[in-house]
Amino acid sequence: MVRRPRIHVPGALYHVITRGNRRHEIFLDDRDLDRFLTYLAESKKRYSFCLYAYALMRNHLHLLLEVGEVSLSRIMQSLLSRYGRYFNMSHGEVGHLLQGRYKAIVCDKDAYLLELVRYIHLNPVRGKIVEAPENYVWSGHLSYLGKAGGDLIDEEFVLGQLSENRSVARQRYRQFVWEGISGEHQEKDYQVKDQRYLGEDDFIEWIEKETEQLESWVYDVALEAISERAGRAMGIKVEKLHSVTREREGACGRGLVVYMAKRISDYTIKELADYFRRSAATISEAIVKVEDHLEKDKALEKTVSIMRMKLIEGRKRKYRISDA
Repeated sequence: MVRRPRIHVPGALYHVITRGNRRHEIFLDDRDLDRFLTYLAESKKRYSFCLYAYALMRNHLHLLLEVGEVSLSRIMQSLLSRYGRYFNMSHGEVGHLLQGRYKAIVCDKDAYLLELVRYIHLNPVRGKIVEAPENYVWSGHLSYLGKAGGDLIDEEFVLGQLSENRSVARQRYRQFVWEGISGEHQEKDYQVKDQRYLGEDDFIEWIEKETEQLESWVYDVALEAISERAGRAMGIKVEKLHSVTREREGACGRGLVVYMAKRISDYTIKELADYFRRSAATISEAIVKVEDHLEKDKALEKTVSIMRMKLIEGRKRKYRISDA
C-alpha cells in the first residue's frame, strides 16, 4: 500500500506518537529521558514550534505540537535521528530504535486542544505507572501546575482558556485533569478520520484546501549534476562520493549532495540511499548533520546558497505538495 503523504500547514496542531521497534523500550534510564528532553528543547528553539504536551513512556512517547513554517517531517527527522544515534552509541545497540513511521494526527485545535493535553498527560496513570499525574516527572503536566522549571511547554494559550488569572487557571487545569482520571476515556471522542485527521468534516476540508494552496516548486535536477556541483564546491572528486570506504571527506561530500537533493528536487530517502548504496538511516543522519553544520558554519551556509542558485538556474520546475 502506498503511504499517504504527510500534511503541512503552518499553524497546524499535531498529536505525534512513536513506539520502540517491536515494542522494545526506547528509554532505559533517566539519562535517556533527560537526553531526549534536551534534544526536544533544542529542536523547539531551532525550528520554532509550540509544544503543548508530552509524555515519555518506556517504550513509546506522545508529543502535542503546533508547527510554524518548518514542517513536522523535518522536525521529527532531526529529533528522532539524533536521539536514535545517541541511544545506539550509549547502549551498544545497532539498527532501528523506533517502529517504522511515527504516527501524526492533524487535530482541530479549537475543539480538541484541552482534551488532548489531558489525554497525553494521563498516559502514565492509564499505564498504571503512577496513581496521580503529579507523580510523573517525564511529562509536561507539572509545567501547567507551575512546578517545573524551564520553558519547554508553551502553557500560556492552554491556561488562558481556563482563566485570565494564572493561579486560578492552574487550579482549574488540575481539576480538569483529575476529572479525566475518575471519568472513563471515551474512544468515540478520539475517532481519527482517514488515518490522519481529528476533527469534523469542515475542519478536514479546510486543511485540505490550505494544503492545496501551499504547493511549492521544486526543480528537476539530476543527482549526477548535484554530485558534480557538490564535489566542485568541496574540492573533491566525484568518485569519492561513491567510495565504499569511510573517508571523512567523502562522507561530508555525500552529506551535502543528499541535503541539496532533498531540498531542491525532493528526492526520497530511498532514492538517495539506492544512489549511494547506503542505508536509509545513514542518508537521514547525513542530512541532519548538514542541517546542524549550517546552523553554526556561515561559510557552509554561503556555499549551499551559491550551489542552489547554480543548480536551479535554467532548470525545469515541478510541483511538490509540502509534507509534514
